[in-house]
Amino acid sequence: MVRRVSIISLGCSKNLVDSERLAKRFEEVGYKVVFVDEIPSDGSVVVVNTCGFIGDAKEESINVILEATEQKKRGKISALYAMGCLTERYRLELKDELPELDGIYGKFDWTAIVDVVSRNNDKSIKVWERVISTAPHYTYIKISEGCNRFCAFCAIPLITGRHHSRPVDEIIDEVRSLAANGTREFNIIAQDLSSYGKDLADGNSSLACLISGMAEVSGVEMIRLHYAYPSEFPYDILPVMAKYKNVCNYIDIALQHIDDRVLSNMRRHITADETRALLSRIRKEVPGIHIRTTMMVGFPGEDDAAFENLLEFVAEQRFERLGAFAYCEEEGTFAATNLKDEIPESVKQQRLDRLMELQQEIAFDISESKVGTELDVIIDSYNGKYYVGRSEYDSPEVDCNVYVEYSPLIEIGRIYRVEITAAEGFDLIGKLAVK
Repeated sequence: MVRRVSIISLGCSKNLVDSERLAKRFEEVGYKVVFVDEIPSDGSVVVVNTCGFIGDAKEESINVILEATEQKKRGKISALYAMGCLTERYRLELKDELPELDGIYGKFDWTAIVDVVSRNNDKSIKVWERVISTAPHYTYIKISEGCNRFCAFCAIPLITGRHHSRPVDEIIDEVRSLAANGTREFNIIAQDLSSYGKDLADGNSSLACLISGMAEVSGVEMIRLHYAYPSEFPYDILPVMAKYKNVCNYIDIALQHIDDRVLSNMRRHITADETRALLSRIRKEVPGIHIRTTMMVGFPGEDDAAFENLLEFVAEQRFERLGAFAYCEEEGTFAATNLKDEIPESVKQQRLDRLMELQQEIAFDISESKVGTELDVIIDSYNGKYYVGRSEYDSPEVDCNVYVEYSPLIEIGRIYRVEITAAEGFDLIGKLAVK
């Protein structure tokens, strides 16, 4: 009988990397590992990698675990383990409330699941080795864990602890290994990209040093940066982005707001003027860059005037990519303890709707402006009519697609020059450019 492990990975791409590392360890001791979206009924061992970032994510994680416990009671799965952010924070509570779980692990001790299930764990595996669960041509590279910022609304430091960076050499070894096996696109992720290397003692570790080293690795064709923090931004990364063609003109930097009072309440350590200066310098030093950001509405202190400031700021900056969410109080955070969540949910939703309607207009205009241009596009799949890909401005799963007319010359996983012929909402349509 084949020993089988099914992994359900919830939440962000940082969680996914941990799930992939767990999968590698199981494979090395003889298990067949599959990544699934739903609870299986094949008798396998199930591991749920939970998310605990916001209320909706916590609820989803609990619901998946409850569904899995029902499958276990019916004999459809052989064992059930939970790991990740939710379990890191609420380990004792979950142990009492969910006795059906065979084991509860957090963000940092999950390798023990392999020991418990298999009575074996290959200790020779490098810390970064993993099974890629995405398409083989792209992946995520987690360069650090934790955060020292302690924003008023965020529970992440309560879950992951202080910021700690991985060594440059270790990351470069990981990238070199993946590139040698055909991975072309590397999405760099961290809770706080801007702090990378500050905790390392060698004095030569910085985001600029790391990305320069990655860009020099043979086979690396796209590098994309996610989750920079606006204060203490590492400006030395900008010349690196401008220098290397394989470092995408793209950065994900969550700004959250622009009103000074709201920023102060959020404990973001930056002002409106400093934010505008940051964005101006980024766009000046990396011409054509696409900026992805995240905004929050309904935070304590956001009156009508503050929200209008936010709308004016978004209209002024015309962010190429923008997501938003309404404030939800998280227990244990500074905001939950010290600030009253007085804005009605209906008002939060109205503000969120207005903001996203504005951003949709901006995004559609930006898509239209690309008609007639040429972009490098990495091909992810074929849907029977079009090849579906992404440009350097599009991160997997969260950004736009480029639909490329069928050509027998196209192979999935490769990058092609594409002439953009039309725009449909957020997405683009194109054909292979004539050489």
